[in-house]
Amino acid sequence: MSEKRWNVVIAGLSHDHIWGELVHWQNMPDVALIGVAESDSRLVSRFSSAYPDVPVFATTADMYLALNGRANITQIAAPNAHHVSLALEAFSNGCHVITEKPMASTLEDADKMLAASTECGLSLMVNWPTAWNPLFQSFHATIRTGNIGIIHYIRYRSAHNGPKEIGCDPSFVEWLYDEKLNGAGAFMDYCCYGAAIAAYHLGVPDEVTGLRGRLAKDYEICDDNAVITMKYPHAIAVAEASWSQVTGYFGGNPVAYGSTAAVGVERGKVLLLTGKDTFSEIETTPPTYPNQNGPQHFVHHLTTGDPIEGICHPLVSRNAQAILQAGLDASNTGTTMHPVAISDK
Repeated sequence: MSEKRWNVVIAGLSHDHIWGELVHWQNMPDVALIGVAESDSRLVSRFSSAYPDVPVFATTADMYLALNGRANITQIAAPNAHHVSLALEAFSNGCHVITEKPMASTLEDADKMLAASTECGLSLMVNWPTAWNPLFQSFHATIRTGNIGIIHYIRYRSAHNGPKEIGCDPSFVEWLYDEKLNGAGAFMDYCCYGAAIAAYHLGVPDEVTGLRGRLAKDYEICDDNAVITMKYPHAIAVAEASWSQVTGYFGGNPVAYGSTAAVGVERGKVLLLTGKDTFSEIETTPPTYPNQNGPQHFVHHLTTGDPIEGICHPLVSRNAQAILQAGLDASNTGTTMHPVAISDK
């Protein structure tokens, strides 16, 4: 098992995103994958058939002990509720941490992760798949460069027909449908994207309301549809989630309306609205280094010291978790919540 500058271990294989991330890690010249921790025999078999030279351990404790300090990056791909313990364990073993979205299952856990990263001086990044989508990159850039003026409204709907129905791995489905392991149902899995977009462009809102429910599924899950509304001093943001619709969207998604223009992603294009029915297409180009995927962006950050950008920044992801927590509390109590922001220190 050869080692390189960046020696990566994987904590868990039950998050379906990990199979694509493994390809990204494998394709990086300065990276070696040196260990995986997973106890599910079926997932271990799947992994070992593709990566026969990488040792697999039953627990993360066994993995870190056997590798004896050789790992310096941990990729977490486990249930949301396990992120905090796995991140803290990784930090204690000298590893920088990249975890799949959302940051955690609760705001308390997200705050613990952020505090631990700051205290030990090791980096933390949250990998959001939409961050590497060229349409979303163009959408964000249009807003950040001021091309629509001051944002007054922003919305994103994330949806499909349900994890089981679209063929997610059974291990992934099992914990997505477990309210304690996921943090909720479709609410946590898919409102998180809209929460992250709002947190990136607008920060933490003054007021948050939330609704969720099992509206369509004939089997027991906590929720399959949800919405969060966020009120800022000069804007309203909306995050929607569904596990009960056909895949695809009508209208701009995401969409942002500003004081001078509006921008939205629609049918594979990024459109700018500057007047009555005056639309123009914004040129979208394929992502370039270091913004093609999460592992690439994280290793670039670690190698150069350049900051983690966009929604993947740990503070942005923490603030997204604050929105999710407030929305979940609001949906459970029927009251408006007031999330608390923290400063970027």
